Amino acid sequence: GVEVGPQPQGVVRADTLDKMRKIVKHGLDFVQLFNEGREFPPCTIEVFKIMEKVDYPRNKNDEVIAIIHPKLQDQDWQPLNNGDPLFLTLDGEVIAYKGDCTVYPTFINEAAYYEKKQAFVKTVKMKLTAKHIRASVL
Repeated sequence: GVEVGPQPQGVVRADTLDKMRKIVKHGLDFVQLFNEGREFPPCTIEVFKIMEKVDYPRNKNDEVIAIIHPKLQDQDWQPLNNGDPLFLTLDGEVIAYKGDCTVYPTFINEAAYYEKKQAFVKTVKMKLTAKHIRASVL
């Protein structure tokens, strides 16, 4: 499967649809070339590894007491450093990120995850290296 976003639920955006079509086309081109016996050289790519799901701050009655801070909203895949604002309480208090490394939040304030108690997901950036690959042509 391919998921391209973020975009609001129930909305079809032309730019996002175009990105999805390009990704699927590249995937199909790769499969065809691989099946034809093409050799692909070693490569390294950056990926984001999910570390943990982060819930909204809650009180003892399990009620949400803070919302996503405006500086974090719409910043999926952008670096979040120690001391950066995460949440804003209903009283206007800023709750900052406290972490020992830079993380890259995603799925920030997505409606589909609210009931799952997920304000965003923390990821870390890492590099993966693949050796060359080639299929034998039958």
